[in-house]
Amino acid sequence: MLWKATVALAAALTLVLPAPAHGAAPAPASAPAAPAATLADPSAPGAHAAGYVDTTVSASGRSFSARIYYPATTAGSGHPVAGGRFPVIGFGHGFLQGVSRYYSTMSHLATWGFIVVAPTSQGGLLPNHGAFADDLNAALTWAVAQDTATGSRFAGHVRVDRLGLSGHSMGGGASILAAARNPKVVTVANLAAAETNPSAKSAAATLTVPVRLIAGDRDTTAGVNGNQRPIYEAKPPTKQLRIIKGGFHCGFMDSGAAFCDFGSISRATQLALSRRLLTEWFMRYLTGDTSYDDAVWGAPAQNDPQVSFEGVR
Repeated sequence: MLWKATVALAAALTLVLPAPAHGAAPAPASAPAAPAATLADPSAPGAHAAGYVDTTVSASGRSFSARIYYPATTAGSGHPVAGGRFPVIGFGHGFLQGVSRYYSTMSHLATWGFIVVAPTSQGGLLPNHGAFADDLNAALTWAVAQDTATGSRFAGHVRVDRLGLSGHSMGGGASILAAARNPKVVTVANLAAAETNPSAKSAAATLTVPVRLIAGDRDTTAGVNGNQRPIYEAKPPTKQLRIIKGGFHCGFMDSGAAFCDFGSISRATQLALSRRLLTEWFMRYLTGDTSYDDAVWGAPAQNDPQVSFEGVR
């Protein structure tokens, strides 16, 4: 059963009052307690429609094509951005994987109020991990500039001080590299992050912003012990390593590819879990919504039967 965070009901307190004196008006009854608020399930779509656009990103001396998902007035391609300002996430694809394999996850984040920019660069047999990290940062720089760019669909819609990074496998490792190079990044959450060259592990040791590493215990491509755990152990707090039980490397993608591995849970189950883990973390640390603190750090996280918990604040 998918996780659903709820705020605990406050225990009702009964006040014992002395009996009123003869002729005195009775004491007013206490007002009924307000019903407790319930957090929406982060594995389910959020309140916005997901729009998308393919464009060329040019910033910081770099230029590449990218797919952008964003909160929109209507779902689909090219529709106006929804009212408001939204944080930005740079998302890195995996080795030899097109960004199309991550459309559902990026679209999901858009429904929760995030602008997600996914560079299509470094897709060949010999990718440059350092250059990919620079592309992720250029994507963030470009998005910030769009907030004041005349004629941009994103003008007036970017929270320029709330920048995050994510990605899968090679892109996950590159997100660590990028964060270590960019002091404007406030948090990272990624999927099956792989060790890179230069080293994501070494970069993590210099990184103090909150990071959540999401892994699968059946991953035979970028296994936990050789990849995510060394990054986790190198990184100072605040940090988490959340391992999906039965999760596999290709389970973080919308469809399989050549040489894909397999897990003991379905792709649909793993995608729902990973979307929840990404969303609740970015809601807590990218938007700053402290109502998600219990979901991220409390009993729902520590006692999750589907995802193991390791973390240090």
